Amino acid sequence: MDILITHGGLARTRSMHVRPAQLWLILSALVVAMLLLSGTVYHFVFLKAVRDGWPVVSQIVGPVVGRDAVQRERYTRENLDAMAQKVGELQAKLLKLEAVGERVSGLAGLKPEELRALDDAGKASTSGPASELSVAKGAGGGPFVPAAGPSGAQLDQLVELLDTQADRSGDVFVLVESRLLERRLEMLMVPSIAPVDVPVGSGFGFRIDPFNRRAALHTGLDFAAPTGTPIRAAAGGRVLEADRDGAYGLSLQIDHGNGLITRYGHTSQILVQPGDVVRRGQDVALVGSTGRSTGPHLHFEVLLGGVPQDPAKFLARGESLDAAARTSAEVTPATRLRKSR
Repeated sequence: MDILITHGGLARTRSMHVRPAQLWLILSALVVAMLLLSGTVYHFVFLKAVRDGWPVVSQIVGPVVGRDAVQRERYTRENLDAMAQKVGELQAKLLKLEAVGERVSGLAGLKPEELRALDDAGKASTSGPASELSVAKGAGGGPFVPAAGPSGAQLDQLVELLDTQADRSGDVFVLVESRLLERRLEMLMVPSIAPVDVPVGSGFGFRIDPFNRRAALHTGLDFAAPTGTPIRAAAGGRVLEADRDGAYGLSLQIDHGNGLITRYGHTSQILVQPGDVVRRGQDVALVGSTGRSTGPHLHFEVLLGGVPQDPAKFLARGESLDAAARTSAEVTPATRLRKSR
């Protein structure tokens, strides 16, 4: 393309040759410059005119800018409403978790003062504006004036509140887990299961001695069973002695710590050695009739600080704990729901 430039002051006409590529480049630059100029005029002139209320420009540009603002506000409001609904659902779920946590903490034996620090921290963290949206206590009244939808700042405060509540619920469940583990370990280290699955023949206390027919203290429980019946450890611990012991015959003692010892007498064979660590329910010996015995049976004792205790009290506690554990495992949430209906 040739461009001719003529002027009265020029001695002759000048000619400029423009290639197609150069022409497209010039047009593109002009379009970009126009776009930048229009955007600058819109943002720095029209919007300022609408905000400051310029006499003529604001009346012309105001409706266009107003429509854009309304559309942006509607879009923002819809998003805020959706977020508010999700936050409400999360808050309802957290309230359910808190209720479950309170019930479980009570079952785990947590005392109210142990949770008081968490409650105080939660109250301190919710003492801001978010805590003002609470249910009034006591008498009240007045006309109903519906509140407007939540703003972005209010949603941020609610999310922060939910985060604090979630942290508190997590801390409660950690405490509950720790306490349940402690109780589980205590149960494993305390005689809680019968060493032989047969009825008790002779209990703890005074009875007529089978040899001399005189009243005497029976310091344990007798479990009559055939010779060779497995004997299991009533609790976990360390084997203290495994040898013949006078009237007890071939007997076994297991140390469970804290001065608690169990003794298994009149056995025919011992399956563990002194120093072995045994677990609850492990076979440790076989029923026999060694020592001062009238027939095959197991003489089972529980000693605390060297003083004989009634083993039936320990076994009854263990049976109740095992039954409660089986019941909680069998009753699923769906079963609880059906029963509540």
